[in-house]
This record gives sequence, C-alpha cells and structure tokens, in this order.
Amino acid sequence: MRAIAIMSRVLKELFRDKRTLALMFIAPILIMVLMSIIFNTNSSTDVNIGTVGITKTLNNDINGTKHVSAKKYNNNSIAKKALKNDKIDAIINKKGNEYHLTYANTDSTKTATVKLAFKNALIVTNIDQLKNALKQSTEATMKLKAQLREKQNQSAASPVADENSVINSSKQGTPKIVNTYIYGDKNTGYFAKMLPILMGFFVFFFVFLISGMALLKERTTGTLDRLLATPVRRSSIVFGYMLSYGILAIIQTIVIVITTVWLLGMEVVGSIAAVVFINLMLALVALAAGILLSTFANSEFQMMQFIPLIVVPQIFFSGLISLDSMPNWIRIISYIIPLKYSGDAVNLIIMKGTPLMDLFFDISILLVFLVVLTILNIEGLKRYRKV
Repeated sequence: MRAIAIMSRVLKELFRDKRTLALMFIAPILIMVLMSIIFNTNSSTDVNIGTVGITKTLNNDINGTKHVSAKKYNNNSIAKKALKNDKIDAIINKKGNEYHLTYANTDSTKTATVKLAFKNALIVTNIDQLKNALKQSTEATMKLKAQLREKQNQSAASPVADENSVINSSKQGTPKIVNTYIYGDKNTGYFAKMLPILMGFFVFFFVFLISGMALLKERTTGTLDRLLATPVRRSSIVFGYMLSYGILAIIQTIVIVITTVWLLGMEVVGSIAAVVFINLMLALVALAAGILLSTFANSEFQMMQFIPLIVVPQIFFSGLISLDSMPNWIRIISYIIPLKYSGDAVNLIIMKGTPLMDLFFDISILLVFLVVLTILNIEGLKRYRKV
C-alpha cells in the first residue's frame, strides 16, 4: 500500500508538470517524424562527373546511369577547377588508351558510385563496339563469299585484306585505368566524412550539458542568488561564468581534436590549429546555449529534457546527412543550427586545406550565435535579480 501511495504522489507531480509531459510524449513524435523525412528523402546519392576527351557514346552511357550526371569539359584544367569548386565529384580524362579518374573523395559513397558508373558504362560501350565490329566483319565475309563465287579463278587477296582490317580495328587493347584521390586514398571510408562533424557534435554536446548543469547547481544551491544580491553587474556575472567554463571548454576541445586526428588517424590537409579554432568557437556557442537554457530548468531532470530538442537535431542538420534532396522547409531549419556552420568549415579545412580567411562567413555566423546568446543570458538574469 505504501508503494501505491508513493506511486500516486509521483504520478500527480508528473501530470502537474506540463513541460515534462510534453517532452516525454510530443518530443519523441517530432523527432521520429523528422528522422523519417530526412532518411526517406536521402535514399539515393546524386553524383556529378566531369569528362574530358572521352567518346560521346561513353559519355552518354555514363549520363544514362541513374542518379549520375556527366558533363563534358574542353580541357582538364577547366574540369579540375570545377572539381575544386565542388561543382563535380570526379573527373574522367582519357589520354590515349588510359583513363585517368580523379576523385574528390570527400564522400566515399560518391567515389564508389563514380567507379561503378564508369565501369558499367565502359562495359556497355565495349559491347556495342564489339557488336558493330562483328556486324562489319559479317558483312565483309558475305561480300567476300559473293566475290569468290563470281571470280573463283581470281585472287581474293584484296577482299581478305579488307576483312582483316575490319577485324583488326575491332581489336583494342584493354584500357588502363589510373585512379587519383584528392583527399585520402582508396581505403578512405564514409567514417572520414563523419569524423569532422562528430568531433564538433561531441564538443557541442558535452560543453552544453556541463555548462547547463553547473549553472543550474549554482542556482539551486543559492550561490547565484547571493551573487545577484551584490552590486555586481549582470554582464560581469555572465562573462565570469563563460570565462571559467570556457577554459574547461578549451581543454576539452583540444583533447577531442587531438583524439580524432592522432588516435583515430584522420588525415588533415589544412591546419590543425584552424580545426581547433573552429571547434572552440562552437564550444563557446554551446557554452552560452547551455547557460541560457539552464535558466529555464528547475532541476537536472528538466535540463536533460532539453537534449532531445536542442542537441539531437544538431546531428541531423550538421551535414552528416546530405540536405540536397530534402524539401526547402527542411533545409531552412539547418540555417539556425550552429553545428552546420562549424561542420562545413571543419570539413573544408580537413579535406581541402581551406585557410581560415576563406571561412569568414561560417566564422561570422558562429560569432553572431555567440553574441546573441550572450545578450540573452544577460537579459535572462533579470528574472533572478531581486530589485
């Protein structure tokens, strides 16, 4: 009976907490619907290939592959420029009897798709060439027999020469295929694309959680109330908390980056210091977000409830899953996700060696997030300061 009485009391408290009920029953539904939309619209990968010097037939066969688009370029330098600007995912360049395939290789799925599309198109083209050669050979043979019947006493050297020339023209050496990878090598898998984004996700998640919990503890123990009772400015309090937790965020960011780069063996084309800087910017944004949301929580349990709504969507819109084929309203959501901008920046640094000066847009957006959240934190302390 006592157990039932305790159960009754706990249930009454839970049902009085409308926010807890909403997060328990509505949040999972929203996340599942979001996951369904994201994964159902990304069942296929679209690949763009630049071709240089290959036959029109082979180009059409590649272009006929589902979800693969082939565009002809006049020379290799123009195609390389398009590859650098992310307009295409690979280049197929024919030099004599050699095919040179250059892959961006920032997405192993697209690299594998290019290889398969080229292989299938090459087989189809070779089969068509053999059919044509066989047809020409058959016609030459029939012509030769007709001539032999008409001129049995004459030499058939000339027609035989014609037949051999047709047959020899159909005999082509097996083309040599040379593969070149801009990033990584043939063993680079999809995890290489995930690592830069996962690195930022773990930085965001742990800094957000630790900073939110720490400030919540300051409030529940009365430390924040006593501090607010002094003449200290609200901005000084916010900056003080951010600087203290920021030091821990810096250490944590460096540890995560070092672990990802050296322990997991991730290849970094650009500067590791630039990778640390971008992730540190993200950590400060997570710090400000954690402090802000902790002001709306009355317990650690309520702070944990923000994770499905704030942290989980970060992974969906960070670039880990391609947004190209999603509806426009889904793609718009990604523009308010800090992890998207840090993920884009870190990917460019790691896979293409892009310097920080060329990442001004992504850095500016992260800075805007940081400034706005800091201002909201300063304003949010008004509800706790007793005037």
